[in-house]
Amino acid sequence: MITTVITGGSRGIGAAAVEQFCAAGHRVFFLYEKNHERAQAVAQKTGATPICCDVTDSEAVKAAFQKIGNIDNLICNAGICHYGLMSMMSQEEWDRIFAVNVGGIYHCVNAAMPSFLEKHRGSIVTVSSMWGRVGASCEAAYSATKGAVIALSKALAKELGPSGIRVNCVAPGVILTDMCAQLDPEILEEMAQDTPVGRNGTPQDVAKAMEFLCNADFITGHVLNVDGGYVI
Repeated sequence: MITTVITGGSRGIGAAAVEQFCAAGHRVFFLYEKNHERAQAVAQKTGATPICCDVTDSEAVKAAFQKIGNIDNLICNAGICHYGLMSMMSQEEWDRIFAVNVGGIYHCVNAAMPSFLEKHRGSIVTVSSMWGRVGASCEAAYSATKGAVIALSKALAKELGPSGIRVNCVAPGVILTDMCAQLDPEILEEMAQDTPVGRNGTPQDVAKAMEFLCNADFITGHVLNVDGGYVI
């Protein structure tokens, strides 16, 4: 059975990915940090196994992956955002968003590597954003981390390809998750109208793209926009 590990799997895109891969017959483990009730709800709904783990803690990540054992797919979905002027951000807030959005990938990829190298095969999918491609006002730190995710994914694709490990990235657009809860409904509607397909995205849209990349054996180093054509 194919084993897939998903970080940030208790909510939003991560929860949709857990459901998507479970429905495809995978043995799914998902990492979450705090919300035990939400994680248990996802586990009961899908049959996936939750593991409480802070992806910024290298030792906790190593312990989690040792518990899981053999891994075929790694979905690096854990992420946080920050909205506001960069000049108003604290050093602590700046460091934290990089620790989660970029450092979390570093820890998880390194923890999964022994399993991948043993089989000479594996698929890694990272999660960037359309703002990692073009930047967003009042989301400088978030945009910077998501741009770093794209660069990291392309570099790892070159570095790990000879070992049979593929690395791809999804770049979601406006996806109707908790991250959008702070936005005015009128702004969301305007963004939907500015999207060529005429709507904002759902977590399921992104989860389907993740599964596609995991199954696409001759695709690596690719950044797949899942934004309805918002950024072309």
